[in-house]
Amino acid sequence: MTFQRCLFEEGPLSVVQDDEGGVRYLPGAVNASLAEHWFKLLIHNAQWATYRRMMYEREVAVPRLTAGYWDDGKSELPEPLVEAFAQMRSLVGAPFNSVGLNLYRGENDSVAPHGDKVEKLAVGQPIAVLSLGATRRMSIRSRHGPGRVAHIDLEAGSVSVMSYESQLTHEHGIPKMTARCGPRISLAFGCFDF
Repeated sequence: MTFQRCLFEEGPLSVVQDDEGGVRYLPGAVNASLAEHWFKLLIHNAQWATYRRMMYEREVAVPRLTAGYWDDGKSELPEPLVEAFAQMRSLVGAPFNSVGLNLYRGENDSVAPHGDKVEKLAVGQPIAVLSLGATRRMSIRSRHGPGRVAHIDLEAGSVSVMSYESQLTHEHGIPKMTARCGPRISLAFGCFDF
């Protein structure tokens, strides 16, 4: 099932329901010109890195670039992360203190279905994923048995808010694409217990 916005639809789109707000898609949370500006700044200012991991008994390159930052009041953050933290805290009402960035360079970069590691997250606090750059599809599926897979086209400036509880019940991922596409940056804001 693919969720697409009708021309006249406004407001959040609820994809998964639970007692903590489930998974919601907020289109246009950051206006288009600001989203484009932040994308250009992060392409140049983030400390992008590659890493390798074990998969199927061999070491493979992770198919995307990553960066991560803490907002602990002491660390220097690259532009525009101070402004992005403030906007996401205000939008979602959560005390975010970390952000993980992923740079999907094109159609071959992806992330497999997964749930974020809750043992490091503050219980009951959401994760907010801001999308910048090219539109990419996110797939969401239940961890418990067969069920429908929801697909959301994540547009630049949109935010996906995922409850703590949804990380226990659902997986989300960004699959590879068959058609060419431009780069996308995702900023996953979280509340971690130090």
